[in-house]
Amino acid sequence: MTHPPVAQEPRKAKGDAAWYRSIKGRRALAVLLTFALLIPLGILFVVPFFVMMSTALKTKPQIFQFPPSLIPDPIVWQNFPDGWYGYGIIDFTNCTWNSLKITVNNIVGNLVSCTLAAYAFARLKARGKNIFFGILLATMLLPNEAVLIPQYVLFRILGWNDTHLPLMVPPWFGWPFFIFLLRQFFLTIPEELVDAAKIDGAGHARILLQIFIPLSKPALATLAIFAFVGNWNNFFGPLLYLRTPEIQTLPVCLVQYQGAYGNTDWNLMMAVATITVIPVLLLFIFGQRYFVEGIATSGVKR
Repeated sequence: MTHPPVAQEPRKAKGDAAWYRSIKGRRALAVLLTFALLIPLGILFVVPFFVMMSTALKTKPQIFQFPPSLIPDPIVWQNFPDGWYGYGIIDFTNCTWNSLKITVNNIVGNLVSCTLAAYAFARLKARGKNIFFGILLATMLLPNEAVLIPQYVLFRILGWNDTHLPLMVPPWFGWPFFIFLLRQFFLTIPEELVDAAKIDGAGHARILLQIFIPLSKPALATLAIFAFVGNWNNFFGPLLYLRTPEIQTLPVCLVQYQGAYGNTDWNLMMAVATITVIPVLLLFIFGQRYFVEGIATSGVKR
């Protein structure tokens, strides 16, 4: 009785070990080159922030000494309260409240309006939908300077100038880039989930609230981060529409503090600038995971 031949493991070629070592070496070299490129770029972006903090903790003569020093000696923490209260020149507390009010309103407005529009472009079936979406994308090619004068004239006719309305109402009508971002993410949600919800009798409102929004947290968080940074740091809009000091926002107040009533106290100004940057840093630190995930998955259709 003959037995079937026993399968033997193929012998490894003599060059396999060298091949694996070369692959491992190339990967290590790629990682090393990546870090060699990213570390200088990271330092390049971080240095201005440290210079700002260093200036905020110095005395006025230390700012102009040569050679300059990055670590202040002594450290003057009093610059922060002195700069914030501005010796009565600028009310930064009121300016912060104005910026916060406008920013929160615009985040909510963008989330509501852009989510509805993105869902319509992604899932609703309507004649000419792609044409309107193309027109929406075409508006992104228009520079802000091209629509600046018509917008200003429109708001003046409405009597909105020197109020917060020109800064707070437009976000409730959507933003093309945010709509595009959410639409691309909505397209990645499987169609089977929508079909199952329709079989259960769910309408579009229920599908949006119970399926799309819970699955789109990374994209919505990305939109919120973009909206927060864009509105919190917005300088040109408040400068154009707001004239009364009591309704000015934080970026405009910070510039007005420069050179007010004499020479600029750069240490006090940098102290206030450091305080204004802290909310943006905290938002990015805690929302970084959602931000990266939202950007990485948008536009990838499964």
